[in-house]
Amino acid sequence: MEREFIRSFKALGENTRMKIIKLLSYKSMCVCELSEVLGMLQPRISQHLKVLKEAKLVNESKEGYWVFYSLNEENLNRYWADFSGFLESDLDELKEFSGLKNKIDNLSCRTK
Repeated sequence: MEREFIRSFKALGENTRMKIIKLLSYKSMCVCELSEVLGMLQPRISQHLKVLKEAKLVNESKEGYWVFYSLNEENLNRYWADFSGFLESDLDELKEFSGLKNKIDNLSCRTK
């Protein structure tokens, strides 16, 4: 099950990266601004941004000497839609869940 939204959820599974995403939802920021707001060293912020960039959750744009980071809203919306579609799919429609619906329907540890 290698879906694109899985990588993004893994990237968001760390508290600092969630904070960065929330801050970038307010306004685009450079590493030094994020560092100041979060009270963390710039190299640590850069490591988190690298993970978020690899997951295609943030964009970067160069303005003079500065690199500003912003949300990749297009991908965030697409990943959310893909995830919602995944949840709404019938188990039988998903090859990685083949046969599991039958097992679930035949569980005997509950009273029906």
